[in-house]
Amino acid sequence: MTTLNHPSGNAGCISQYDPQALPVSAAQAIVLQWVTPLAASERVPLREALARVLAEDVISPIDVPAHDNAAMDGYAFDGAALADGSGHLSLAVTGKAFAGHAYSGEVAAGACVRIMTGAPMPAGCDTVVPQEHVSAQGDIIAFEANIVRRGANARRKGEDLARGGVALAAGRVLRASDIGLLASLGLVEANVKQRLRVAYFSTGDELRLPGEPLEPGCIYDSNRYALGAMLQRLNVEAIDLGVVRDDPAALAATLKLAAETADVVLTSGGVSVGEADFTRTQLQTLGDVSFWGLAMRPGRPLAFGRIWSGGRPGAGRAALLFGLPGNPVATMVSFYQIVRPALMAMAGAQAQPVPLVPALSDQPIKKRAGRTEFQRGLARRDDSGQWRVAPTGSQSSGALSTMSEANCFIVLAHEAGDLDAGDAVDIMLFDGLV
Repeated sequence: MTTLNHPSGNAGCISQYDPQALPVSAAQAIVLQWVTPLAASERVPLREALARVLAEDVISPIDVPAHDNAAMDGYAFDGAALADGSGHLSLAVTGKAFAGHAYSGEVAAGACVRIMTGAPMPAGCDTVVPQEHVSAQGDIIAFEANIVRRGANARRKGEDLARGGVALAAGRVLRASDIGLLASLGLVEANVKQRLRVAYFSTGDELRLPGEPLEPGCIYDSNRYALGAMLQRLNVEAIDLGVVRDDPAALAATLKLAAETADVVLTSGGVSVGEADFTRTQLQTLGDVSFWGLAMRPGRPLAFGRIWSGGRPGAGRAALLFGLPGNPVATMVSFYQIVRPALMAMAGAQAQPVPLVPALSDQPIKKRAGRTEFQRGLARRDDSGQWRVAPTGSQSSGALSTMSEANCFIVLAHEAGDLDAGDAVDIMLFDGLV
């Protein structure tokens, strides 16, 4: 079913198999219209801040560096001595400066100080000549004036960050380098958004847990494990509600519980048109439907809307719901292309689209125009540095092995048709995404 209504409205629907199924770009835009970023924040120690979302700008309390300092080992002196940059220069060494141990005197004209990387620049000095360019005789050094320019090899106070400047902007997902930066400012904690709460569960009488006996007609529940792992990468508070059998009452009770305890609810299975596919009917009963069915492969039978813990629209607590397909690769593709951007936005993160890399297809690819396809691919660089890619075998939405083998999605645009070997495609590398 597909609906293009405003977030606050109720849905009228058309068949999810309609040729006018919602394009992926339109679905992504609609989902973001429904998203309200979390307002609550908390302060956490730096060691617990990795992958959390900054709730406010971090203003530098100090200059970085805090003082002019040497960028390498050598000799600090007044660069005015270089004059016109030619000739042989001799300087008298009057002392030493180390990181954490500054030279306390002022360096006179014609003199220099032996200095180590990170040591404060002595008063009267603005230039460092590297030690490898110097010849020394006792307390006298000599070097060619043209090997260094005035001001070289010295870091200036506030050069990296000025006191009062924005060190990191609100909405940033903190990386290891950011944690180091915050520590370099003398900060011991960060103000971050509270974790998004995401409840998830699988549906289906045929599902068994890994380790259980597998009866005829049954399969192991892989989707819940994949969803849990993908959520873990996003550093959300994931709430595993297990497996819900094909029973409308049980499904309704679980959906209401999920809406009561989480900001977002993810289900897998039950959103197609089978007689036991109850998720779609419960979503219509418990909440608002935005769209049902995308022009996307895999992942066409995807439902999106809002459910209410009170059992009807407007009653109790609301949560966004993504009804993901039951086939495992379709579940993962739907998560990365539709759910992940929404979760990042709800968590308060700055928009960071996953970059697409141009590549050439190593082989012909069958593609039907009118839908966006995300084929599993194995990308490599050839001897010229050009990215090349080939599908990893079966593109069935149930073939999880080819998803595991892949290192990228081959992104085939909505309007594209069949491709020949050598045609240009875009790839979305898994590194940093999956």
